[in-house]
Amino acid sequence: MFQPTETSVPVFKLYGETRHWPTPDLLHCESIPERSRLHDWHIRPHRHADLVHVLHIANGRVELELEGTQHTLHGPLVIVVPAMTIHGFRFSQDIQGHIVTLAQPLAEQLGQRLEEQASVLRHADYHLLEQPRKAQRLAALVEQIDAEYRQPAPGRDRMLESQVQALVIELSRQAESHAPSGLRQRDRGHERLASFQALIEAQYRQQPSIERFAEQLGMSSAHLNTLCRRLADRSALQLLHERLLLEAKRQLTYTNMTISQIADSLGFSEPAYFTRFFKRNTGLSPRDFRVRQHAAEAQRQDAPDQAS
Repeated sequence: MFQPTETSVPVFKLYGETRHWPTPDLLHCESIPERSRLHDWHIRPHRHADLVHVLHIANGRVELELEGTQHTLHGPLVIVVPAMTIHGFRFSQDIQGHIVTLAQPLAEQLGQRLEEQASVLRHADYHLLEQPRKAQRLAALVEQIDAEYRQPAPGRDRMLESQVQALVIELSRQAESHAPSGLRQRDRGHERLASFQALIEAQYRQQPSIERFAEQLGMSSAHLNTLCRRLADRSALQLLHERLLLEAKRQLTYTNMTISQIADSLGFSEPAYFTRFFKRNTGLSPRDFRVRQHAAEAQRQDAPDQAS
């Protein structure tokens, strides 16, 4: 049986990748074949510090490694992989399905809005879709998310938001109708890291000190840093900075706010400090990043016209 250790398991930024989260969106969607084909259909065991995976497998076989257990499964089914869960996949070459990845801030927002129904995202598990109607409904939802994600249109963010909420509700219903598969175990360290990430999501705009975060969690700052480095492979301050950076990218991409306004909204005392922070972490000034994003968006919108 596969028995990974926390020190030997890499922390990926995305499904099979060590590079940064590729978009300012809080959601990423792609087909399973387009990614797994690049890795010879095998995604080795790894974990994510701040991402939640929902894999919908319509057809095909997957050999799943999840928190030290192995399962050979056939579609249709859904696999939920919370943050910090060790997981790996070996897919058959006829696999059909999608992987929807939620950044931790989106998972936290869903938790606030859907309350108990969103708890399905916090439990590592798989759900066999044995009833054809339910399987078809869930498959249609995932297809809609994929189509909306790939073709930006007016109201895209709100549409994706509503579709993802519907997906989580469907998953919750599916989980309620079946007994858990015995995978719902998380240690105390994971729970504390999740609590810290929830505090970051609620307070990152105020940029509290790490000492203040640690106090709220009932531990020392040294303990908090040790926990973050052990489970997330980053310091507590790096996790806070990553959330600030993500929000800065989103505002630069999707709003008309000035650099000064964005800096102020994110708790920076002056725009120059925000600019240095952003460039140190991305290699680009906020202005250059915005220009690049807008150019990329214009290119995507022109692509269908060029093909016709």
